[in-house]
Amino acid sequence: MAVKKRKARKGMPRKKAVIRKKKPAKQPQKKSLKKPVKRKVSKKKAVKGVGSKEAKRSSLGTLVGVVTHYFPQVQVAVIKLKGALSVGEVIKVKGHTTDFTQSVSSIQVDHVSIPQAKKGEEIGLHVDSRVRQHDEVYKAASKGLL
Repeated sequence: MAVKKRKARKGMPRKKAVIRKKKPAKQPQKKSLKKPVKRKVSKKKAVKGVGSKEAKRSSLGTLVGVVTHYFPQVQVAVIKLKGALSVGEVIKVKGHTTDFTQSVSSIQVDHVSIPQAKKGEEIGLHVDSRVRQHDEVYKAASKGLL
């Protein structure tokens, strides 16, 4: 590989050309023949109230669903239900900055009002205050919360 010589500038000494050698290509690494060590995993003991129905029940009530979206213009929350919910029930919405109680005035699925919704459905629910994504919706434990 030929290297071009640079012209010397006025008042500057001429530099010598440097010839660089090509680096040899890297050899692929050999795979080790050792097998991974298998380790025994101890069985976890079930703790009462963790990951069970007792965990979903709290002083707030029974967990009914989680807010997935909020439309501020019409004050409607989209809720993914984890339990049944019907019109007239008292709910409590609890989140990082949200905490209010209200009664369910209307439930809609695909712009059609329905009297009750089942577990697993995504419903539209008119709310009194702003809610945020991941806020939890509880069925109130007692009617005195409203």
